[in-house]
Amino acid sequence: MTKKHCKLYISDQSESLELEIQKGAMGPDVIDIGKLYSKKSVFTYDPGFISTASCESKITFIDGKKGILLYRGYPVEQLAKSSSFTEVAYLLLYGELPNKSMLNDFAESIAHHTMLNEGMLRLFNGFRYDAHPMAMLSAIVGSMSAYYHDTMDINSANAREIFAHRIIAKLPTIAAAAYKHSVGQPFVYPLNNYNYCENLLHMFFSVPAENTKIDSIAAEALDLLFILHADHEQNCSTSTVRMAGSSGANPYSAIAAGISALWGPAHGGANEAVLKMLVEIGSKKNIEKYIAKAKDKDDPFRLMGFGHRVYKNYDPRAKIIREMCHKVLKQKNRPDSPLLELAIALEEVALHDAFFIEKNLYPNVDFYSGIIYQALGIPTSMFTVMFAIARTVGWVAHWREMITDTNTKISRPRQLYTGEIQREYVPLDDRK
Repeated sequence: MTKKHCKLYISDQSESLELEIQKGAMGPDVIDIGKLYSKKSVFTYDPGFISTASCESKITFIDGKKGILLYRGYPVEQLAKSSSFTEVAYLLLYGELPNKSMLNDFAESIAHHTMLNEGMLRLFNGFRYDAHPMAMLSAIVGSMSAYYHDTMDINSANAREIFAHRIIAKLPTIAAAAYKHSVGQPFVYPLNNYNYCENLLHMFFSVPAENTKIDSIAAEALDLLFILHADHEQNCSTSTVRMAGSSGANPYSAIAAGISALWGPAHGGANEAVLKMLVEIGSKKNIEKYIAKAKDKDDPFRLMGFGHRVYKNYDPRAKIIREMCHKVLKQKNRPDSPLLELAIALEEVALHDAFFIEKNLYPNVDFYSGIIYQALGIPTSMFTVMFAIARTVGWVAHWREMITDTNTKISRPRQLYTGEIQREYVPLDDRK
């Protein structure tokens, strides 16, 4: 097949530049501008990289206009219905769904990597009791390079494999330790007879004074949320992991960088922001008032949980989570939860308001996830931590793909400089 090309014409230059157009398996064609600066001495300007493909990847595909999300080619709706988070983790890491034997071996490996070095647990004593769990998570993950430095050779396939299993296994343990530290309870060790989400609930809510029974609906809800949060293409935190990793930095540092990026309220902190927004609105009778505030450009209030940088249609993950939200609240004997009622009423108003329709502001994955976490007894400060546990799988998959790609170069974006032109230094005594 003959490759497509486009020509770039610059008004004050006589010769055009022919740029190759690359075609992916799905999605828009991509104009290769790699030689643009060397040939024409110009950069492209794309704030936020809205129209820029920063890498080549085989992991996740999104069609924002049609509301499609695929993991390795599989629709997320099918995976959410029939798969488990551990199976999805295998898929993202290795590119194919495992058979029973493969899945059992993988799950067993993850289960036997859940313990933390005791020195790492003692690090928590250095944090204030009211430290944000994301701050603790980032710090502890970054410190892992000091405890597991024997397997940080990024050029070793075996070391990369051990790292992948180790970080996926230990994130729930670290998250639970951060939670226990924040509430002043003793750390709870993982149990290998539990599956991934059961173990997380065990470490969160077990106490020495009594036997704790794992809630099967809670484990099912977490598993679903983790599947839906596992990866989302080249988002802010994933791009951060890739950028940090492109320098050759150890993988724990790259993941810690991703955790820090995820913490932002416009990214992983959005579900926490949604819950705070619902509490602020307070009642269905106040919805119209807050809708008006959201439309007012001069009002700082923003309607959190609506709209998405990529999706210009209903977020496919939001529909799935909405159903699980009802299931969890019913099981918790809270089918008429005021927050859920408020969320549904707010969604209904926004979906039929011309302003939101015109701007394609549909509910996203964060809109209902916070309500589920709250119903499960997980504090608001831990919401983004739960997101990080799930997204670690995607980060690791992208890091592995990036580190083994022979075309990978250290990330080095350029800029449109608008500062002062060159000027001469004036000695301090001569300045007016």
